[in-house]
Amino acid sequence: MMETKATLRYGRIGPQKVRDIGVLILGKEAKIALGLLANLQRRGAFILAKLIKSALSNAKSKNPKTTPEDFYLKTVVVDGGPVAKRSRAAAMGRSTSIKKRTSHITVVLANKKNGSKS
Repeated sequence: MMETKATLRYGRIGPQKVRDIGVLILGKEAKIALGLLANLQRRGAFILAKLIKSALSNAKSKNPKTTPEDFYLKTVVVDGGPVAKRSRAAAMGRSTSIKKRTSHITVVLANKKNGSKS
């Protein structure tokens, strides 16, 4: 079974924002997943669509005969990256912390012709 993957490291979006979109497209055909993501108006959807296109491009470079219809999303892994910590002024002379979260996102596409999708 042919598998291909694409990875985004240190993406400037919180992991939880991307995880709930990843659950939505997991197990779907790559072309259908891209259609779903194009209709979601969330930044995480744009990032995941870009990653799926990258994984399809990686598959195309391995085997030029492949098409997007040949692949489905086997796994979508969203891990938390390093957190940049900042502070801002708060009431009564105090400061509060701001956590700027990052994500490591990995998308794995598998060929559904050679392996069973079920």
